[in-house]
Order: sequence, then C-alpha cells, then structure tokens
Amino acid sequence: MELLLITFGALFSIMNPLGTVPVFVGLTQDNSKKERSITAFWTAVDVLIILLLSFFAGKYILSFFGISLNALKIAGGLIITSSGFALLTGKFREHKGMKRKRVQQDIQTRDSISLTPLAIPMLAGPGTISMLIGYNQEYNLTFDVIIIVCAMILAAFSIYIILKSGHFIVGVLGASGINALSRIIGFIVIAIGIEYMISSIVNILSFISFK
Repeated sequence: MELLLITFGALFSIMNPLGTVPVFVGLTQDNSKKERSITAFWTAVDVLIILLLSFFAGKYILSFFGISLNALKIAGGLIITSSGFALLTGKFREHKGMKRKRVQQDIQTRDSISLTPLAIPMLAGPGTISMLIGYNQEYNLTFDVIIIVCAMILAAFSIYIILKSGHFIVGVLGASGINALSRIIGFIVIAIGIEYMISSIVNILSFISFK
C-alpha cells in the first residue's frame, strides 16, 4: 500500500493534471459534453500507454545508451525540480513548450488533441518518463511491479476524471484557484526532484567510500 501511494502521489504531482485543465478547457470550449468526455478518455489512455512503455522499456533504453541508474536519477531529478519551479512560478505552460497561440494554430490541423498536446508534453513529460525508468531498475519483484502498474492505472483514471470535469473545475475554482493549487503541487514536485537526486548522490558517495 505504501508503494502504491508513493508512486501514485509522485505521478500525480509531476504530471499535474490540474495544471492541464485550463489548456483542456481552452481547446475543447467549442465541443459538446460527450466530445469532451471522449477526449478526456483517450488522453488518459494515451498517458497510460506512455507510462507503461516508459516503465517496461526503460531498462533497454538505459542499456542501449549505456546510462547508469544514478546518472538517470540525477538527470531526472533536475528535470522534475525544473518542472516544480515552473509550477511554483506559474510558468508551467511555457516550461512544457505550450504557447497558447501555437497550440491554437496547431490544433486546427489535428483530428484529436488527446495524444498531443495533452498526453505529450503536458502530462507525460520527460520528468515522468525518467522517474518510471528509474523505478524499473529499483523494483524488480513481481508484486512491486504489479503495485506500480496499479498506481499508473489509478493516475490515468484520475486524469480522466479531472479532465472530464475540467469545465466544472474551472467554474468552481477559477483560474486563480487552479494556479494556487498548482503552486502547492509545484513545491511538492521540487521536493520529489531533490530527494531523487540526493538518493543518487548518496549511492555514488557510498560506492566511492567502499572502494
């Protein structure tokens, strides 16, 4: 249960579906309620597929490029911390490369927005992917893998519920309320990123001391 909560909490904080709500609302304002629900569903499915691929294909990516786990965790920690600062300073959209004018122009040429820009890069970005690759190397027991997969499914389901209720959430909280929540989540994300880097640095120092 502890691993489930930790993994879900980390995924939810780093992906920050609440921060994606204003983008989702802006891109679906002309859609019907049913169309919004379908878009939210396929966004969640796309995110889940990306998470599963990141987790299960992670070790092959590391092996192919010759990257150590500690190096990946430090790089991932930097990315996660950077995302946290972006949330804390209210520049999450710019950090993800999501300029409003560019998104609005790009969306006119697409049949669906579920994969891009919502699933990638708004939700499942480099920080999320690097974290799951690290998890793949740390947790090898079958039970742990099942727990992590369940956390991914739970995170994807929460994305579906939040995006589906996006217009209602904006109506209740408003832009200022969502920004306030994003800033709180940003602080948590910074802490996750720093903890990620500290654990790697401790491992490296322990290895050097042992030698």
